[in-house]
Amino acid sequence: AYDPRFIYAWPTAKMAVMGGSQAAQTLLQIEVGAREKKGETITDERKAQFLSELSAKYDRQTEVTYAASRLWVDEIIDPVTTRARISAAIDAADHGHELPPFRTGVLQV
Repeated sequence: AYDPRFIYAWPTAKMAVMGGSQAAQTLLQIEVGAREKKGETITDERKAQFLSELSAKYDRQTEVTYAASRLWVDEIIDPVTTRARISAAIDAADHGHELPPFRTGVLQV
């Protein structure tokens, strides 16, 4: 949202908009609502199974390696190097020229 020039993460970091249990509950409500609109009856056991599957998927997708593999993170760094990395990034950003907005146009997927 802030268009940072550098994004570093520690190996233990999680990348998510919200916590896993909150996200899984929200996704569960959406899934159950969609199925009920189609006329399905969802049992409590099935809801628990959906919740378990959604939680597992969300947990995998919040791993920092998942984010790095999609280039959402520039680098996974050793926590010991944090101060040096941030100092170098501030120095680079402070002495860098203004970057024009990155525009990709329309991507066909």
